[in-house]
Amino acid sequence: MDEPIFDIAHLGHVELLTDKPDESLDFFTRVLGLSESGREGESVFLRAFDDYEFHTLKLTAAPTTGMRHVGYRATSPQALARRVAAIEAMGCGLGWSDGDLGHGPAYRFHDPDGHVFEIYYETRRYVPPPEEKPALKNQAQRVPNRVIAPRRLDHLNLLATDVAAIRDFVPKALGSRVTEQIVLDDGTVGGCWFTVNNKSYDVAYTRDATGARGRFHHVTYAVDQREHILQAADVFLENGVHIETGPHKHAVQQTFFLYVWEPAGNRVELANAGARLILAPDWQTVTWTQTERMKGQAWGLKTIESFHTHGTPPA
Repeated sequence: MDEPIFDIAHLGHVELLTDKPDESLDFFTRVLGLSESGREGESVFLRAFDDYEFHTLKLTAAPTTGMRHVGYRATSPQALARRVAAIEAMGCGLGWSDGDLGHGPAYRFHDPDGHVFEIYYETRRYVPPPEEKPALKNQAQRVPNRVIAPRRLDHLNLLATDVAAIRDFVPKALGSRVTEQIVLDDGTVGGCWFTVNNKSYDVAYTRDATGARGRFHHVTYAVDQREHILQAADVFLENGVHIETGPHKHAVQQTFFLYVWEPAGNRVELANAGARLILAPDWQTVTWTQTERMKGQAWGLKTIESFHTHGTPPA
């Protein structure tokens, strides 16, 4: 197998578009429990209480929905340069930007389905005001006094017309490893999960059943315990949030999950991955068959049909 490449440290942030900016912001802050760290133009920058960076979600008002871009942080300036050289050799580079309110210069590129990525190194660490200073100095911010209090950004899922092409592309661009995949009876790759570090995954791709390109499936924030997800389900219910599926446990990656739609229609997941880490340097990709996936989730819950068809922007 190829030697693992650890030029990328972690998933940094996701920019989501919303055509209902006030309602979406209310959901992400008052209901989901993220904190606002800044504003610029039509964008609001948000984060979970133990995200060390200035933001992990950039919420931007727009005429449409979906994801504008996803950002990854490199492990060093030299690592960033290596990734840029590799991406430029692949012919998918979009060039440099000056950065954002939360980070320095970033190099942008696109995947085979048209999703836009950026890689940066220089970042702005979150400095909490006095009223948010945590009791423990190794935590980014005090735990918010809210029923739902996500700890950190966990992963995102993107839709693609050809997941096999993505499976080939992402390791070359980011140095990711493929931890798990779904291969259907006809040989089609139905889903693929990638990691750049020891987390079980930071991005997943699943096949877009509509045939559309460049769509967004969901963004996920992690909570500390499964019980927090059960509490969140009641909060979502009381606030009229559409609960799509769960709480339950995935078979793939074993994540305990709950999926909802925020007011503009972007899918959001709360998850608890337990203690699962990919520690083996020679990890062998786990492949799930079509028959195995038709059994549903880990404890038998059938995958809801909208999970295969709903994405943003609408197809």
